[in-house]
Amino acid sequence: MAKLNDTKPLEQLCLKTYGTTPDKMEKMPLSGSNRQYYKIDIAGSTIVGTVGLEVRENQAFISFANSLSNAGLPVPKVLAVSDDMMCYLQTFIDGASLFDYLEKHRESDGRPDKDTVEIYKKVVAQLPRFQVEGAKVVDFSKCYPRPKFDEQSIMWDLNYFKYYFLKTTHTVFDEQLLENDFRTLCDYLCSAPSEYFLYRDFQSRNIIIGNDDEPYFIDFQGGRRGALQYDIASLLYDGKAAIPPEIRDELLGCYVEELKKHVQIDEKKFREMFAAFAYVRIMQACGSYGYRGFLENKPHFLNSIPPAMRNLQYLLENHPFPIKAPYLESYLYEISHNEELLNYSAAKNALTVTVMSFSYRKGIPYDPTGNGGGFVFDCRAIHNPGRYEMYAKLTGKDKDVEDFFAKEPEMATFVSLTQQIVEISVKKYLKRGFKNLTVLFGCTGGQHRSVFCAERMAEFLRKNYPQVIVNLSHREQEK
Repeated sequence: MAKLNDTKPLEQLCLKTYGTTPDKMEKMPLSGSNRQYYKIDIAGSTIVGTVGLEVRENQAFISFANSLSNAGLPVPKVLAVSDDMMCYLQTFIDGASLFDYLEKHRESDGRPDKDTVEIYKKVVAQLPRFQVEGAKVVDFSKCYPRPKFDEQSIMWDLNYFKYYFLKTTHTVFDEQLLENDFRTLCDYLCSAPSEYFLYRDFQSRNIIIGNDDEPYFIDFQGGRRGALQYDIASLLYDGKAAIPPEIRDELLGCYVEELKKHVQIDEKKFREMFAAFAYVRIMQACGSYGYRGFLENKPHFLNSIPPAMRNLQYLLENHPFPIKAPYLESYLYEISHNEELLNYSAAKNALTVTVMSFSYRKGIPYDPTGNGGGFVFDCRAIHNPGRYEMYAKLTGKDKDVEDFFAKEPEMATFVSLTQQIVEISVKKYLKRGFKNLTVLFGCTGGQHRSVFCAERMAEFLRKNYPQVIVNLSHREQEK
């Protein structure tokens, strides 16, 4: 059976495809499912290698990617597939996720800036193409796990919310009354036209903003036939994106106008059903937060609970249920005003890793956590740029110093080995629920080598373990 961290099948596929093995293979952050991505440098190009444990899911992505790419939609191209369909190679899109772009381009009050709003407009302008043109070219027989967002799919989502969010948060509810209203809501949603390609997980982390400021789209392997409203609701009510209501309304208007270029719609009816799909999407997302957060011990998913509750509040106040579902509506009002859920913070239960650089001349830093464990790495065996006048006033954060260390193979080895050692503890600490780990890097002056190593460690942990809180500091530089 394939393993996510086994790179040999990818290396063999690269050899078969390019006639050579990778020059460099770097693990990319884990996704929310049973897939692992690797950034690969090979034959002068950068590509992405994917190892997936579910063959039918892999087949869905490969089939959809080929069809959508051939139709001119901005998605990765599949370059090669292993015989057992357990791994494949695809083009690399150089850029940042829409979510990361948004986080770096917020105004002081947290609102997206004008450039980000324009990026979002580009994104919503592309969505109708996926939904309408995509439906004409994709092979829906390849869908996984279902070919259509139908009654069964909707009830799966609603029960996902019930069992993985309501029960894991120990919320009290009348299961029969809730089920009755679930059925009513499901019947209403199933009345929407559903002959379109439903992307399924159309949210800010699955959209890449390339270096050309154009959007590219990934992770559509859950696609199936479905209604138009679901995907735009997924994007605009993406909890942690925290799009203000007036911008959300503006973007919905842009989407509707673009959609009219492709199909005829009853705009009033469309907007009415949009609100209902927004409710079900938020409930599905909450189920995911509970499953990934509580059961899979990925606390960062739980940080999305408060914004999801605020989105429910907004919907209930401004877009009441378009159907009679009194128990569900009153119950959503109750949980969305629950103080514990509104103020939930995974930081209370998360692992915090303190990464610090220091000078041995001034002693090893005191551990304020009282944990007494962790690592102290001595960087003094590495060639010191501080010996040279041109680097005297620089630190390990400066590009010239980074370029210096790039030519020192011992530094690359040292950084890699320290990351491997620390990773062993991080995995174990997460599994056992430990709260603190300290990683210290020391050199003679606490200026170049230790700073560089601490920066690389923090970068490694933030990229590969987003559920971990990383506190980075440089003691001597911050004095």
